[in-house]
Amino acid sequence: MGAGCLALAVVLAFIIANTSGDDSEVEIHLEGVGAVNEFFAGYPQNAAVIGDPVAPIEMVEYSDLRCAACKHHMEEVLPAVLEKQVKGGAARIDFRFMVVAGKKSNPAGAAAYAASLQGRGWNYIGIFFRNQDKASSGNYSYDDFLEAVANAAGVKDLDKWNADRANSHLWVQENTEEAEAVGLKRAPGVTIRGPVLNEELESLGVSPSTKEIQRSIEAAH
Repeated sequence: MGAGCLALAVVLAFIIANTSGDDSEVEIHLEGVGAVNEFFAGYPQNAAVIGDPVAPIEMVEYSDLRCAACKHHMEEVLPAVLEKQVKGGAARIDFRFMVVAGKKSNPAGAAAYAASLQGRGWNYIGIFFRNQDKASSGNYSYDDFLEAVANAAGVKDLDKWNADRANSHLWVQENTEEAEAVGLKRAPGVTIRGPVLNEELESLGVSPSTKEIQRSIEAAH
């Protein structure tokens, strides 16, 4: 009887070990994927820049994917600017990644920038913001979450994405230092550059409204 129990235990252990190996990949349910990808489908993307690359006004959005105020700015403030000024060819927006919300912000920015090198950066940003609350919750690792967002955003070559994000941490830190150098200590911060400004940089400060951004773009032509 003892030998039989021992044999059964060995068999069960083998089954459990192999089953757990097969199920080690945790499925992460992300919200708003279809809506985000549909919204950005009509916009050209060149690295982290969205819009016509020769649009006369360059707007820079300094943001942190883990920042609640940045999520609000992306979802409530920028859509009207994208629909009017960017889609109309008046402006392009360069998304640069600040680190203001802790040590996990840098790898998030690096992951999004790596996605942008495959033309899916703004998709990545939008999906991350939609699921910001899931970034540090659930029975999965932070790295699993970052990769799930990449898949949802339509990143095709995950090997390249992994290599690119590993090489982008310094770039995110440089973006942070650049923002601080123009007086933006918090996020989201916005700057614009255009013909009327003689290509000099104008800071719109932190969390400017849709109307403030649109007025500044129109005035900078």
